[in-house]
Amino acid sequence: MSRIIKSNDALGTVNRGDPCESGLCTLCLCDCRGRCETWLSSLRGRKMLYPRAYSFSTSGSANINPIGVSYNSIRIDGYLYGANNLPKGLTSSEDHCVFPNVNTEGEFGTKIKTKFRLPIMTGALGSTFIAAKYWESFAIGAALAGFPIVVGENVVGIDRQAVIENGRIKKAPELDRRIETYLRYYDGYGAIIVQMNVEDTRNGVAEYIIDKYGDKVIIELKWGQGAKCIGGEIQIKDLDYAIFLKKRGYIVDPDPELPEVQEAFKGGAIKSIARHSRLGYTSLSTWQKVREAFMKEVKRLRKLGFKRITLKTGSYGMEALAMAIKFASEARLDLLTIDGSGGGTGMSPWNMMESWGVPSLLLHAKAYEYANILAKNKEKVVDMAFAGGLAREDHIFKALALGAPFTKLVCMGRALMIPGFLGSNIEGVLYPERKQKVNGNWDELPSSVAVFGKKPEEIFACYYDVEKKVGKAEMKNIPLGAIAIYTLCDKLKAGLQQLMAGARKFSLAGICRDDIYAANRETARETNLAFVTEKGDKIAKKILKS
Repeated sequence: MSRIIKSNDALGTVNRGDPCESGLCTLCLCDCRGRCETWLSSLRGRKMLYPRAYSFSTSGSANINPIGVSYNSIRIDGYLYGANNLPKGLTSSEDHCVFPNVNTEGEFGTKIKTKFRLPIMTGALGSTFIAAKYWESFAIGAALAGFPIVVGENVVGIDRQAVIENGRIKKAPELDRRIETYLRYYDGYGAIIVQMNVEDTRNGVAEYIIDKYGDKVIIELKWGQGAKCIGGEIQIKDLDYAIFLKKRGYIVDPDPELPEVQEAFKGGAIKSIARHSRLGYTSLSTWQKVREAFMKEVKRLRKLGFKRITLKTGSYGMEALAMAIKFASEARLDLLTIDGSGGGTGMSPWNMMESWGVPSLLLHAKAYEYANILAKNKEKVVDMAFAGGLAREDHIFKALALGAPFTKLVCMGRALMIPGFLGSNIEGVLYPERKQKVNGNWDELPSSVAVFGKKPEEIFACYYDVEKKVGKAEMKNIPLGAIAIYTLCDKLKAGLQQLMAGARKFSLAGICRDDIYAANRETARETNLAFVTEKGDKIAKKILKS
């Protein structure tokens, strides 16, 4: 069996729907009343690291070897002695080597280093309406917790208020809102990254950003993502808006200007129309030509003034993976995010998600192999982030170890959106006058929340941590969704600190592939990790013969 279970009696969690590899439901609803592990951790923070009913229960793990190849088929090693990579000011004494002293801060980048307090980042939160509705929670939560957030593709293109003249943006209120909301609470840790696809490049997103924000924003080139092998899409329920987007240059399906489509829409047979983006590099026929075009675009962006540039690629095959690592390294990019199949998104075609691309663990294992080839050839390897169905603190540790020393961050999509939904729903109940503004979906607190209290100070374990950070007067401007994100991050951080301490690694730079092993032979073969009982076996026998 694997850790893909619907309920966990020890933690008191349960999935509303069918759980996937990450432990999240396959369909994550913004009005969900709980209580998956991520949902509940957004309220209780580090309390969720431990079994419930303390002093009234004992608990034990099934510890059955998982079948198949996934992140759940990797186990984390623990060590009996030693202390490695101690933060400055600590000694190897037992009084200093305690898990709260583990340093989870790090940085990525080539010439300019971007710092973070926790080695996570969001997935691309782009033109899907759910990203726009909950942006204040997402952005403020990320800024307060100190991790990077990504503005996904097409934000300007779908904005009715944006003004684009002669292929250049003159006005982009939605993009401005997203950037400025984050920067309002940014304190030097984290970053805001804006992604560009074909349409964004044509519309001049890069030029607009550099002119208005300079190096406060990181620009990201978009090759793909793990959920789908075509460009991004959204669903439009307004016929006039669909026609507007077609005239703005998007692919709109079915065609909203066809009389039969309009009749079907008015009659209710068609209730929504999909807006799609274009595939990139369709005019190129070899990887050499892609390299040339890619380097040309990077050069153009640097000439515009961008000092930090990143790349996002999806779960294509090995050729594209090698291209991404090689080209990003040659171009001296600051980060390469590699998104494997298994992640989630707003509106990808379902059977495409189910059957397309390389599953995350397999893709990430090959990413390490390819990066290591470059390193052995004395080439500077781009810093990497791994994405695709990752949600818990053990996922963070495993992904960092699998790709060490090249992997600096773990990219999380839905896991970092759930607290934004949850906090907004609670805020809409506690402060009805704000319900519409925060897009709350509840009329009353469900028992799964009310059991903790009826005030934010009672419900959110990290309420006062946030208050200490921003000041009591500023709390009125902090969405409860942002407090929920901060609370989830408290759990992820403390859990990661515990795992790192057990591996005797007291800072992120110390995490290595030797800290994990494969729980089954198939995973060992595919990842080139040692099987559980084979790791350390030689030294064990040496001890016995000593």
